[in-house]
Amino acid sequence: MLLTQGLKSLLPHVLRRVIRCNRLSISNTSGMAEGYKQANVVILHKSLADDFEKFCRANDGPLPLLYKSQPGDWKCPSLSSDSDIRTDCLQYRIYEHGVCTGSLKSLTEYSEQLKDMVTFYLGCSFSFEKAVQNAGIPIRNVEQKCNVSMYKTAVPCYSVSPFCCNLVVTMRPIPESKLNAAVQATSELKEAHGAPIHMGDPGLLGIQDLSQPDYGDPVHLHPGDIPVFWACGVTGVEAVINCKAPLAFTHSPGCMFVTDLKNDSVGSLRGGPQVHCISQDPLHFSVVSAEAAQKIKTLETLIGVDPGERGIIHLQRQDELLKACLAISHAQSVLITTGFPTHFTYEPPEENDGPPGALAIAAILQALEKDVAIVTDQRAMDLNKKIIEEAVQLGILKKPVPLLSYQKESADSALMFLCDNGNPGRPRFDHLIAIERAGMAADGNYYNARKVNIKHLVDPIDELFLAAQTIPGVTTTGVGDGGNELGMGKVKDAVKKHIKNGDVIACDVEADFTVVAGVSNWGGYAIACALYILRTCDTHDRYLRKAVGFPQLSKRAGWLSALPSVSKEEKLLKTLVRHGVRSGKTASLEMEVDGLPFYNTHSLMIEKLL
Repeated sequence: MLLTQGLKSLLPHVLRRVIRCNRLSISNTSGMAEGYKQANVVILHKSLADDFEKFCRANDGPLPLLYKSQPGDWKCPSLSSDSDIRTDCLQYRIYEHGVCTGSLKSLTEYSEQLKDMVTFYLGCSFSFEKAVQNAGIPIRNVEQKCNVSMYKTAVPCYSVSPFCCNLVVTMRPIPESKLNAAVQATSELKEAHGAPIHMGDPGLLGIQDLSQPDYGDPVHLHPGDIPVFWACGVTGVEAVINCKAPLAFTHSPGCMFVTDLKNDSVGSLRGGPQVHCISQDPLHFSVVSAEAAQKIKTLETLIGVDPGERGIIHLQRQDELLKACLAISHAQSVLITTGFPTHFTYEPPEENDGPPGALAIAAILQALEKDVAIVTDQRAMDLNKKIIEEAVQLGILKKPVPLLSYQKESADSALMFLCDNGNPGRPRFDHLIAIERAGMAADGNYYNARKVNIKHLVDPIDELFLAAQTIPGVTTTGVGDGGNELGMGKVKDAVKKHIKNGDVIACDVEADFTVVAGVSNWGGYAIACALYILRTCDTHDRYLRKAVGFPQLSKRAGWLSALPSVSKEEKLLKTLVRHGVRSGKTASLEMEVDGLPFYNTHSLMIEKLL
């Protein structure tokens, strides 16, 4: 028997010949014939071939189709010169009516049946391992001399009858400092599954225990390693099982067909996809293209101007808008709060900075088919209901947003509000956004910028943000322009040092992400634009849908039409003025926000963001 040492450098045709002679003592082909593409194999009756091809095209992340044979053709001339699919995999599995009935070293005894069968050669992640190693990243399963770990997930593939199944993934432990390099090394290798589809907590894919893979071997993580998951061709095996064909064959997971094709070369790493951490509990990273990230950085710069000369530059943190919007992009249900009753001598006491930004966010979330609700003060429910109804009539919202209020009735009121029956394992919302919402200071009071305590007008919605910190999978964003807004506790030290009256008014309650803008509405507009940028970014869209199904190109026009515009915001501000909602700084009922005229200031900002 040949020893495994030296197999890495064998040419593919030599390795296939050795496999054909049954002279190997290895259990998988990971690391073999380095630099050459390997393939998953699915062999089906010709009557199923067209539908399986459509299934592959619809799920090209796990099932990148390298070659489809003619019925009874055991060769694949575009992949190899002298191969025979009956003998050139290390091991095969036979499936009868969806049940694996055995493993085989050769399919020659089924030659008669194979005359009516079609072979599909599908890309394999073993093909990218050399590129990953060349980027200075360890391949733990090769180091540990074992097969890669493969897991069934809870992610459904795009179904093409009779083929339907959930996605299967491979997992490779990657040092956290190397995540960017791993994504960049694999993103262009589409025929080897491309970039990862998930980085972080396996539970987010429905994987309960990394030590119990469904296929392959357990691979141990080193300290500092992050589990990184790629779409896997064994998805095809699951599709074969579920379609219950009378007879089908596949490779045994890890026992690939080795082709004569060299791996695609990886270009420069500069300007490639970027990785950002969006949650610590559960640990979750997201991906965005460099181009989309740069656009969002530009939005962040635009809204960071300080027309009121408050000193907000000292509160700004780089990439907070990007990270916040990545987290929101992954969320399915979002709760928004706004309302700053700074004008305590008027009725209503609300200012007009906040509601327009909140509705701009709600509008894009509706267009993206996410669940969205707004929570506000009980005393302001009627006002907000009228504003929402008119926003629908104006075409700002597709439909009314559910309007909620929150009161503290017991110690677990916040948990009961945010989760089904107060169960932290079943949150109703996975992201909370506060925009220009009065925030609780360190002494438990709520202050406007002039250091006036307005606690009597504010319901304790801060408690929802405090409770969210204890609920796994719920992240929060605070949008503000002065440091006394809910969520600004993340930058409270800078508020106390640099903002007038900051030592008293600074909000003490943190959000995970803090978006600081010259006017809070601008932050809302920027979030809406950034969510559009992310959803139209091919890199991020693929990561969101886990490389199964198709990009939703037909919906882009609807997303675009949901963005704020000068016309929509002008009409909304007129509506607020009509309802007596005043400018924050001046208490004026003119076309202004925070003492700044709508025309040529706010309208210009909207145009710049768009």
